[in-house]
Amino acid sequence: MQLFSNIFCNKFKVGLQFNNLPTTIVGQSPDNNITIDDFFAKTAPLPTNIISFFCCNFVVISDKSNYIFMLITNSLATFGRYCLFIKRVFALPDRWGVFGRRTISEVSKLGIDSIPLVIVISLFIGAVIAIQMQLNISSPLIPAYSVGLATRDIVLLEFSNSILCLILAGKVGSNIASEIGTMRVTEQIDALEIMGVNSCNFLVLPKIIAFVLFMPALVIICIGTSLIGGYLVALLTDIITVSRYVYGLQALFIEWYVWYGLIKSLFFAFIIASVASFFGYYVKGGALDVGKASTNGVVSSSILILLFDVLLTKLLLQ
Repeated sequence: MQLFSNIFCNKFKVGLQFNNLPTTIVGQSPDNNITIDDFFAKTAPLPTNIISFFCCNFVVISDKSNYIFMLITNSLATFGRYCLFIKRVFALPDRWGVFGRRTISEVSKLGIDSIPLVIVISLFIGAVIAIQMQLNISSPLIPAYSVGLATRDIVLLEFSNSILCLILAGKVGSNIASEIGTMRVTEQIDALEIMGVNSCNFLVLPKIIAFVLFMPALVIICIGTSLIGGYLVALLTDIITVSRYVYGLQALFIEWYVWYGLIKSLFFAFIIASVASFFGYYVKGGALDVGKASTNGVVSSSILILLFDVLLTKLLLQ
């Protein structure tokens, strides 16, 4: 019995501390206040409000515990439904000709139409990186070519894949989620199902394949335009000379950094296309719900990109 009492005391105390609740039972006067440990050890007289203390705190702890439990349960249910969705997506197409034409169309819509955005963002970010590197690395102990070297490595390791995909999650992800969500609320997907067509495969697979295949091209364009942005800073200003910047770009070059960025971009492209399609496919309601599904798709894609960025960096660079 004493063992059970100790276990219950510890569990209840942890619950109080986790939920930022008081661990002292208040009596009619400060002298009558006792702690949870004293109560279970029976070393102090009981205050008159002991029943209300336990009832109120048990209600708060149980409510928050139920919320956490429901959150975990809903997350697992959503993940399971996503896995079943991906299983339906990666089935053999019924008509390969239609699949090929739709894939080419999606390459144009999701990939080629994103090139102007990638060029503009990369150009300015490359210029900003070069300026900040020069302004913050002003020690005589650091080589002058470090600006070009730091700009190159920042672009290769993080910006051209992770940050770029976070930006594209907003542009491409919202496009995919809103398109498929609109087809759901207007019952176009239901019509495909009635005709015996695997709507997941027909609508989603071309988008995933097209975006994953074109993503390395966007990464290469991003790398090139970012380095050009830094070059323009050296050419048009007196912050750093062109020769030192170019030398820094060539110094201590590691080829694996390029492959590292390309490999990560493939995973991120799959996350963007599949997660956005998932939220759009299972939307319910009207136009307002399509907007919510689009927002949820972008947020979930961004979180997963950051999560996989940590995992892939650990695996590929260790």
